[in-house]
Amino acid sequence: MLTFAAGPSKVYDVLPQYLADAYAQGILSANHRSSVFMNLYQETERLMREKLHVPEDYQLLFTSSATENWEIISQSIVESASFHIFSGSFGKKWIEFAKYILPGTDGIKIQPTQVIDVPGLEIDEKFDLIAITQNETSNASQVKMEYLEAIREKFPEKLIAVDTTSSMAGIELKFELADIWYASVQKCFGLPAGLGLLILGPKAKEQTQQKGERGRYNSLNFILENAASYQTHYTPNVLGIYLLKRVLQDIPEIQHTDQNLRERMVKLENCIAQSSSLRLLVDHELSRSTTVLGVTGPEELISRVKKEAEKEGMQLGSGYGPLKPTSFRIANFPAITDAEIDRLITFLSKY
Repeated sequence: MLTFAAGPSKVYDVLPQYLADAYAQGILSANHRSSVFMNLYQETERLMREKLHVPEDYQLLFTSSATENWEIISQSIVESASFHIFSGSFGKKWIEFAKYILPGTDGIKIQPTQVIDVPGLEIDEKFDLIAITQNETSNASQVKMEYLEAIREKFPEKLIAVDTTSSMAGIELKFELADIWYASVQKCFGLPAGLGLLILGPKAKEQTQQKGERGRYNSLNFILENAASYQTHYTPNVLGIYLLKRVLQDIPEIQHTDQNLRERMVKLENCIAQSSSLRLLVDHELSRSTTVLGVTGPEELISRVKKEAEKEGMQLGSGYGPLKPTSFRIANFPAITDAEIDRLITFLSKY
């Protein structure tokens, strides 16, 4: 079954070879304090710089999942409180978790069809970090880089943390526009779930040291101390890191992936725009995701389209939360081939 679910999504077709190589090379038994692992960590970070254009002064850290990073950021980085800008379920979950740790946390919700009104945005001095869900998987909306740039220019004294769970490795991110970036690998990296990525800039590391939070297994100072020698604070998903390294070795530089995904998304959007019964979930082009397409329609039709797709060997991602009955989501992730996207478009053109 070919899956277009928004994550976990399709893995790269070459994954069986990566797994066989990992077994043959002894990666499955590698000790995480060994030179084998430290070299693996160092090479993976180097490849993140080469292929995704992560700046030299930003550091790659490994966690268990993207959602673990919600806790780490509030626990170890934020001094007073964070201010969240979000449009959907995952951004809402982030602010709710942050409030458990720092009750002064607050934010604003914008509609998926809106862009951030940066000139009208007011954020109190008590908030030392701005949290932004760049690509909201639940409703297929996104915050484009130009809005991040405007926020950075307006609030240069505040740290910025960005959730790119369903866009990192799919679109070109301008890492210098924020201090904290995080993701997980089961979406645009085309890998099985079970590995989170946390990327910190110099200002975020400085504030972490200043706050000095310690005492938990995932205290960021403890993570950074281990990362200084390319080790981790806990027994990590060594296989996941090895698979990430192999993917990074084989993929093109991010600007080429970015261009291809944008071209494919235009084809998908045009297909839905020409439909007599299906509509784009996000009708505002400037807030529509490049990596996840939301499609909406009458409940009976959405159910029928999903069932008929399965009969043809394709799984469409369900809508999320209250959108589940009247929408489905299509992943436009790099592991999905152009031919597979074309096959889906042919199928959807019937509606």
